[in-house]
Amino acid sequence: MPPRTVVIGVDSSTQSTKAAVTDTETGELLAVGRAPHVVTGEGGARESDPEVWWRALCDAVAAGLKESGLSASSVVGIAVAGQQHGLVVLDRSGRPLRPALLWNDTRSAPQATALTAALGGPEAWTARTGSVPVAAMTATKWQWLRENDPANAEATAAVRLPHDFLTERLAGTAATDPGDASGTCWYSTDTGGYDTELLGLLGLDVSMLPPIATTGATRIGSLTASAAEALGLPAGIAVAAGTGDNMSAAVGLGLGGAGLLDHPVLSLGTSGTVFAASRTRPASTALSGFAAADGTYLPLACTLNCTLAVDKVATLLGLHRDDAAPGGEAVLLPYLDGERTPDVPTASGLLTGLRHDTTPQQLLGAAYEGAAYTVLRALDELLRACGLDPADPEVAGRPLRLIGGGAQGRTWVETVRRLSGRPLIVPGSGELVALGAAALAASAAGGGDPVAVATRWNAKAEDAQLPSVERDTEAWDRIGSVLDRATRPLLGG
Repeated sequence: MPPRTVVIGVDSSTQSTKAAVTDTETGELLAVGRAPHVVTGEGGARESDPEVWWRALCDAVAAGLKESGLSASSVVGIAVAGQQHGLVVLDRSGRPLRPALLWNDTRSAPQATALTAALGGPEAWTARTGSVPVAAMTATKWQWLRENDPANAEATAAVRLPHDFLTERLAGTAATDPGDASGTCWYSTDTGGYDTELLGLLGLDVSMLPPIATTGATRIGSLTASAAEALGLPAGIAVAAGTGDNMSAAVGLGLGGAGLLDHPVLSLGTSGTVFAASRTRPASTALSGFAAADGTYLPLACTLNCTLAVDKVATLLGLHRDDAAPGGEAVLLPYLDGERTPDVPTASGLLTGLRHDTTPQQLLGAAYEGAAYTVLRALDELLRACGLDPADPEVAGRPLRLIGGGAQGRTWVETVRRLSGRPLIVPGSGELVALGAAALAASAAGGGDPVAVATRWNAKAEDAQLPSVERDTEAWDRIGSVLDRATRPLLGG
């Protein structure tokens, strides 16, 4: 019997790094090492030191290998999937000039508005990049840096996304992939490359950006001797281009553009996202028209406030996160950090509908409902943008795949089930972002198409399938009415 070989799929998220030691043949997660990140900032600021990500990656890989009990010599490849949109600026030696601006840093909202107008409006941006600038997008953060930290902007020799920064540390070679690059608003999903006119608008030279690999599975180099020493891995193993976290989750699920929105996915994490694989390039101002890691497309809508916001409400109430009940007449929009969909970056949380008999458990349930409603309404926007009617019984009856940390929480699952009225599938494969990265690594090491690899791995997983329940239209309409009234002035309606 040939010796067991493994790959390491890295999920470098907002809050932590996970390193999944994965059997290349079966996809079994043999171990998952973890290490925390540090996020700083008040108000709209959210920043992290990229060097913390690198140290966390080293610690997580070491922990994963130790837990697996395997020798480092069994590792044949590594790939990083990272939080999207973050802005990393480097000096000429490849060191960060300042903390990275994270995707959920909303200070660049004014720059997003100005950039949108500078190109002629939302439709002009959508036609070229697939997305409209919002505070999350990297281009707006670069513009904010130029205006608010001009010394570091002027000293910048290279601009990277979070996963690009880590991949370059691994291979010693700069590279990105179409999926993560499509979240910058300086990559064109129409041409499949950087948009030189947009770079001119932003004062960016293309030489400051990493080359774009064909796919996230492309082998862009080998693990350098210095990185191998830091990680405790063999030098020379395959390093894949990697991708963004949402794109990697799609790979982990085995989604590769088989059809238009056959498998809508709802991810409950720090942010709430809905996406699906498509072979058709989406073009709508209502969503982010991202590229996928495999060269197809990944139409996506993202909300800023999800599990962390609800956990904050639970902490304020002194409750366990699952000590919740349906909200009754109470409505709580947990927009504690502004919001992205709807695009109200200066919004704050809103609580209304209190009665003498409102309980703390109902208030926590209302927070769940407000967050779930926001992301489910974003799903409706995504469906409409792709030519589907959310009210069509056939469309509304399609199963919704539920992933992310929230998918493991009983109250999250039941709230989504009740407000959506859809059957749910909770995939049996855990750590889907890391699993997708592992599939990219396996492909880079010579294992074939990454989506096919993940599909083969998933064939052995046991998914939880939950039938639909009657939709709570009363709660849906109540929350929608409050949201529309609250955001109308902010959206200019």
